[in-house]
Amino acid sequence: MHLGALFIASHVLTSGSVRETARRFQLSPSTVSTAIHNLETELAMTLTERASGELATLIASGRVLEGLEPIMAAIAELGQWAGHDEIDEAWASRIPVKIVTMERFLEVADQGSINRAARRLRLGQPQLSLQLANLEKFLRHRLFERQAQGSVLTEEGRRVYQIFMAISQAWNDLKSSADERYRRTARSLRIGSIIPTGSESWVARCLGTLVSEWNMRRNNNAISLVSMTADDLREALKSGRIDVAILDSVFGLENFRHRELLQTEMVVIAPPDSTETSVADLVAGHPICTPSPRTGLGHAAMAFSYERAPNRRLRGQDITAADSLPVIVDLVANHGYVSFLGRVSATPIADKVRIVDLDEHLPMSYHVAFNHRKAAADACTMIIEAAARITSEAVVKTAAVA
Repeated sequence: MHLGALFIASHVLTSGSVRETARRFQLSPSTVSTAIHNLETELAMTLTERASGELATLIASGRVLEGLEPIMAAIAELGQWAGHDEIDEAWASRIPVKIVTMERFLEVADQGSINRAARRLRLGQPQLSLQLANLEKFLRHRLFERQAQGSVLTEEGRRVYQIFMAISQAWNDLKSSADERYRRTARSLRIGSIIPTGSESWVARCLGTLVSEWNMRRNNNAISLVSMTADDLREALKSGRIDVAILDSVFGLENFRHRELLQTEMVVIAPPDSTETSVADLVAGHPICTPSPRTGLGHAAMAFSYERAPNRRLRGQDITAADSLPVIVDLVANHGYVSFLGRVSATPIADKVRIVDLDEHLPMSYHVAFNHRKAAADACTMIIEAAARITSEAVVKTAAVA
């Protein structure tokens, strides 16, 4: 990481725009994007994301900006020392000095000898000498007086020493936080699941059981949980952002280790006060809200609803897709919509909605996919066991009520 890239990344986090930063510093957008990407890599954290084609800074970026403030102040001081009355943004954004070069300069100054510093840094003395010469060339000042007994800082070198020391300390503070985050991430087991219908759903109860039993067994790996759509889960598993994924479709799992979690069938959920007795009448007489096509369930539900209602009035205008299952349940329970769920997901909310069987059996299956980690395979086994217990309990309760 070099100082110019840090200066660019800081401005991106402040302005929230790659293109505005590129125009301001007269750089290509790709150069600016690379700077922010390199900072994210160095700190092992995501600072920005793309939303509808626009760059959005995340909450974590505020803390990083605070950590960068001493570095930005030091860059401004370096610019003034180099002969710039005010901060020259074009010059600052192009400073080629790497942090590792600054730290090597500091080591030579502390050791008072290029040879001793080279030995401590495990570098060749010619290589270290060349780096210092290039640094002096860029700054247009001699930083060391070469003497028989070693290398002594010049007056200009002492000023640069103070500036580089401030940058090094601030950067190490940022990096130490990143290193700790990396260690926590490496120890944790990251589990992603499809979005549960609510706290009473089998998915939520299954994950709650997993966390409780996992911690009771004193496993070394802490668990972190996240919910998202099936499409996002597959991408997160592929990129390594999660270790285990609970999905409502087997589609796209060919390249992952995976096991079937449970089987069920699709049903219609209707308003509790609805009176229609057939699925065709329900679909024709109510607006539809289905899970998003980004989910396995949503993809199947959208296809089913279109096939069964080819002539319905305003078809397509009153079919809403949503990624939030709790919102879908609320629309059905309180606003007159109908939707589609797997029976295993509909059963726990039978007191809120009316469950109607399809005219024909439409099977569904849920799966759990996982990576190579032993902890992931162990969690997968526990999830399957928990799902079997929870869904069998739900069946027994439903039979007792009936």
